[in-house]
Amino acid sequence: MLTLPRSIIEETGNTMTDVFVIRNQLGHYWGKSKTWVDGSEARAVMRAKHEDEAINTLFELGSKDFELRGEVLSAELSERGEPVIEASQIPLLLEPEAESEADADADAVESANTEVPAEDNAEVTTKKPAQALD
Repeated sequence: MLTLPRSIIEETGNTMTDVFVIRNQLGHYWGKSKTWVDGSEARAVMRAKHEDEAINTLFELGSKDFELRGEVLSAELSERGEPVIEASQIPLLLEPEAESEADADADAVESANTEVPAEDNAEVTTKKPAQALD
């Protein structure tokens, strides 16, 4: 069995129960679902056993988002095996895809609630598009 001298553990500051997490400039953490999470649910936060894994992930994230200012943090594990982290006080922003889906849903509800005038509804064709051209 390999045992590390206490001086090596103290130099690195990491014990075997530490993991590494990625936090951005807003205090949000990179999640297992490959999206940013606020950290209120520690089990959803991505954790790496090795610091170089977390650094590589942060590098990849930074290459996709040049405005990202992230850091790799060492976090101890709780008794449940979840990282002990502080949740962000800044709410998560909706991603552009989520915003467009929310807008589309709102538009669909609005159009469903809009009444169609009787004149527009009078003539309904059941022909297929190819037959309509004939």
